[in-house]
Amino acid sequence: MNLPEGMLDRLAAGHPYPRAFVTVSGAHLYGFPSEDSDVDLRGVHLLPLEEIVGLKTGDETVTLMWDHAGVEADAVTHDLGKFCGLLLRRNGYVLEQVMSPLVVTTSPVHEELKELVPGLLTFHHAHHYLGFARTQWKAFEKTNELKPLLYTFRVLLTGIHLMRAGEIEADLTRLAGDGPAYLPDLIEAKRAAEHGALPGDAPAPSRLQADTAALTARLKEERDRSDLPEHTANFRALHDLVVRTRLR
Repeated sequence: MNLPEGMLDRLAAGHPYPRAFVTVSGAHLYGFPSEDSDVDLRGVHLLPLEEIVGLKTGDETVTLMWDHAGVEADAVTHDLGKFCGLLLRRNGYVLEQVMSPLVVTTSPVHEELKELVPGLLTFHHAHHYLGFARTQWKAFEKTNELKPLLYTFRVLLTGIHLMRAGEIEADLTRLAGDGPAYLPDLIEAKRAAEHGALPGDAPAPSRLQADTAALTARLKEERDRSDLPEHTANFRALHDLVVRTRLR
């Protein structure tokens, strides 16, 4: 993905460690960025060995935020070891970051992580998406903003697709066909303003609640009949990747 001019240079200047990969997450990945959307950069950095085994250890997580010509940039990276630990905790966020097609920087470590992802998927990942959906629906009820409503639909449909197809798809525009017919109109409305209110011609709250409840039930059904395993198959391969990278 082409970032705003100079943003990658600013990240490189402010980040203390080499990066194994950086991808774009957030609204850009989910298919409904607005003109004032933040640019959410996510990835993995590589701590030097002396900052892992020594008495003075390095930062497992690095967070940088800055205003870039009127666009807010938000960068978060985890050390490879911590990131792989999150992968093993059935964390949907990190799966989406590894597999994001919006790649800013990459490396052989990134490519190997992507190759391992299919063997890290389990039907337990449904719990991540169910929990995230509950949180976003509560935020929508509180604010009546369009953004948390679309996040609710996005995570439910991502979870359904994962349980059914065994692959990560975070772009709501690619998933909308499995959702309510009005989703494309809501996506277009979101592109006009990052924190806009629910449009006046949107379905009634009772309809929205019924549709999210139906998708929640569907995600649970897909989880219960999914061919995904209960446990990850690539634990040892992930362990070996971390060790090889550390010693390299």
